[in-house]
Amino acid sequence: MPLLVAATCCFTALPAVAQASEPRPSGTPNASAAAPATRAQQMFGDISPKLAELTDKVLFGDVWERPGLSKRDRSLVTVSALIAMNRADQLRSHLQRARDNGLTETELVEAITHLAFYSGWPNAVTAISVAKEVFRKK
Repeated sequence: MPLLVAATCCFTALPAVAQASEPRPSGTPNASAAAPATRAQQMFGDISPKLAELTDKVLFGDVWERPGLSKRDRSLVTVSALIAMNRADQLRSHLQRARDNGLTETELVEAITHLAFYSGWPNAVTAISVAKEVFRKK
């Protein structure tokens, strides 16, 4: 279990980079003829191509595609972990992803309220502020 928590914390610290486009084929990091750059490649592929590759292939190509949890449930777990760690920057994109994966604003606000008692009031206050910002951008 500690390994799972550590892996979750490590990978959820990354911004949401799940994308509609396929990752570029291995060995063609700068090929414009290949598939469009993924969000991970756009954000940090120039400085850390391996981190972008792992984000695309392992995090979103494997972990998020595993059959044990729905994407909706994975989003709720991820949002909860980000709130508990007070990771506001990553929370923004994962709140939007959670909505895309079927969670309602009401459910997300209730999760934040519930987490106030388990992850700390300041973390919940930060999260609700981020949620308010994300929900206004509909």
